[in-house]
Amino acid sequence: MAACTFRRSIASQLSRVLNLPPENLIKSISAVPVSKKWPVADFQLFVGSVIEDKSSDHSEPDLQLQTQRLAEKLKCDTVVSEISTGPGTVNFTINRELLAETVLQQVFKDGSEYGIKSELFSMLPRRKIVVEFSSPNIAKKFHVGHLRSTIIGNFVANLKEALGHQVTRINYLGDWGMQFGLLGAGFQQFGNEEQLQSNPLQHLFEVYVQVNKAAAEDENIKKLAQDFFRKLEARDQQTLSMWQHFRDFSIEEYVRIYKRLGVHFDEYSGESFYQEKSQEVLKMLDTKGLLQKTIKGTRVVDLSEKRDLSLSSTVMRSDGTSLYITRDLAAAIDRMQKYNCDTMIYVTDKSQNTHFEQLFQILKLMGYQWAERCRHVSFGLVQGMKTRKGEVVFLEDVLNEARSRMLQNMASAKTSKELENPLETAENIGLAALIIQDFKGLLSSDYQFSWDRLLQSRGDTGVFLQYTHARLHSLEQMYRNGQSTDINTACLQDPQAISVLQHLLRYDEVLYKSSEDLQPKHIVSYLLTLSHLAAVAHKTLPVKGSAPELAQARLRLFQAARSVLANGMKLLGITPVTQM
Repeated sequence: MAACTFRRSIASQLSRVLNLPPENLIKSISAVPVSKKWPVADFQLFVGSVIEDKSSDHSEPDLQLQTQRLAEKLKCDTVVSEISTGPGTVNFTINRELLAETVLQQVFKDGSEYGIKSELFSMLPRRKIVVEFSSPNIAKKFHVGHLRSTIIGNFVANLKEALGHQVTRINYLGDWGMQFGLLGAGFQQFGNEEQLQSNPLQHLFEVYVQVNKAAAEDENIKKLAQDFFRKLEARDQQTLSMWQHFRDFSIEEYVRIYKRLGVHFDEYSGESFYQEKSQEVLKMLDTKGLLQKTIKGTRVVDLSEKRDLSLSSTVMRSDGTSLYITRDLAAAIDRMQKYNCDTMIYVTDKSQNTHFEQLFQILKLMGYQWAERCRHVSFGLVQGMKTRKGEVVFLEDVLNEARSRMLQNMASAKTSKELENPLETAENIGLAALIIQDFKGLLSSDYQFSWDRLLQSRGDTGVFLQYTHARLHSLEQMYRNGQSTDINTACLQDPQAISVLQHLLRYDEVLYKSSEDLQPKHIVSYLLTLSHLAAVAHKTLPVKGSAPELAQARLRLFQAARSVLANGMKLLGITPVTQM
């Protein structure tokens, strides 16, 4: 990684002055974000993070004085061409030709691993990680609410995998519980085998809506639902066969939708797998003295500090059947035994925050210290998601709408080219638009969905990222026969070229930030800035009509920008298009 070479060189000189090991200084030296004010330095050291006496409360003038003194002890060399100070920072400007040469060489040498082959990650141990995401309920159609869990979980898994961790992607289906009692009783009354085979998710959803409506008016239907679920838990063959039928058809349909999203799973698990094991969990809780019976006959685990049941979690119904949390406890214990993983990451909406707090707390009470390493990545709600037909319910309707709107936009755009596969291109651009709108903010925030904003070709959108990638790819193709890897870096000293190079320098820090807090917004912001910088450079630094030496250098710069743009897009779960 280019930034590593420069950080090490700066850290080496600082270590001699500060009498600290270079490795202790590396993370205090960061690349400076690109600014409209030009020129700016390439790296800065936050002096407050490395001065010896950290316990004392340094006033601003005192810190600035130390900053000034430190800067005066440092010297320019073959790597650093200028040293200056800012508020509490020492700033380093890299030799301009060396900057261009090192960054470009590193981008092409590392390819898809650019930014990942960085010392920021080299000290991190490789882990076994389980990521549970998407997890739709079989009794209900694949709802748009599952879009966020699916694309966020896919991003988390992609990022962890890219960083060298061993990742297992699990889809933990909602395929058990009282809703199956309702669905089973409902199918016996309103179901149609032919419709189930032709459109399983839609038909099961319609049956579920009908039976819920009927149950609200007829107590007998509620009783039938309870009977069906009791038979299911007792492993009655006929009841089990109907349930398996629903499950198989549904998974088949899910796989087709996941394929459209570019998402795959290593394991399709579900609550049903843990129906029997949840009984073992209840026995364990009882043995450890953690299970308490309430007046209503339910069983709970006391989670209150004073052990006065002021905070508790219900783990068994009065009729002895298991609950969602009981099955989740069994699933967590089973996964840890099966995969011997270092951490488990659960991706669900923030309404389940309390559920996961209680889940991890009960596991710790049971003596499973690894519960400390479990993590819940929560997200907010999407508001106002509608198609032309009105309020949207199903994920596939959103994917179809994004594709059709994009096809329409492409057909009316003057710049659109004749495409080999317009449907696939529109699908990939539409999905990029959905992902970028979703990932721009903090995951825990709710956001207002807007088709108009989503599909703009200018501004901070997924369409703009795809347009930039396609444009840069087209430029490469135009000059592919005359490309040279041996370029004159003196030709890349324009402010616009330097801005692109400086931005490429920061990529490993952005990946590091996202790997720490699992927020995709850092990568999204980085890629959007890269696209804007590349667009400005493309306009002001033409390849066509320039002298051969200048054209080759510029072409190499644009190739590097496109390569890093594609890498980042793939991490987010976006397939970069080459034409549009």
